[in-house]
Amino acid sequence: MNDKISQLMAKMAEVEDELRTALQEQETKMFFEIKGKRVEFKSTVRAAHKNLKTNFFRWLVTNRPQNLITGPVIYAMIFPLMMLDLCVSFYQWICFPVYGVAKVKRADYIVFDRHQLHYLNFIEKFHCTYCEYGNGLMSYMAEILARTEEYFCPIKHAHKVLGTHTRYKRFLSYGDAADYAVKLEAYRVGLGENRPAKDA
Repeated sequence: MNDKISQLMAKMAEVEDELRTALQEQETKMFFEIKGKRVEFKSTVRAAHKNLKTNFFRWLVTNRPQNLITGPVIYAMIFPLMMLDLCVSFYQWICFPVYGVAKVKRADYIVFDRHQLHYLNFIEKFHCTYCEYGNGLMSYMAEILARTEEYFCPIKHAHKVLGTHTRYKRFLSYGDAADYAVKLEAYRVGLGENRPAKDA
């Protein structure tokens, strides 16, 4: 990767971080304040939320029937998700210390906070908890796999790939064979230092 592209990518990552921070600050100023793991809403917002809450029986009657019918299929997926979680976590705990790769922090990806929303009834909160776990788990796994790919084969594909992880954009170009072994070792050392993916 040439210096110009590296600099542009670093600037882009910096702007993305600034935007993410600004959006978070705007949301917290308008609606809530984060205190540790607790999310606290202003009393007026909390009262408005409670008034918007749909009680269980009304929700059951007005809910789409297809959601209730497919519910058992959706929630049966918890077993393969938990198995994936166990397997990928076990892999990371055993292999990453051997490779010298910093472990992925689970709490950075699997976050449970929607149950603190007062406008959701207990079934809606249950749905949200399931989605928080499933999507958080996929992001957690993606980062573990991204670090693995960066350790073993940090090479871009020749073909365009959708949905690549954040580390992918700084991988070596397809066919860039010059000093491959030296560059690969630099990636591996960088993983041990746990450099953020945006740093090139």
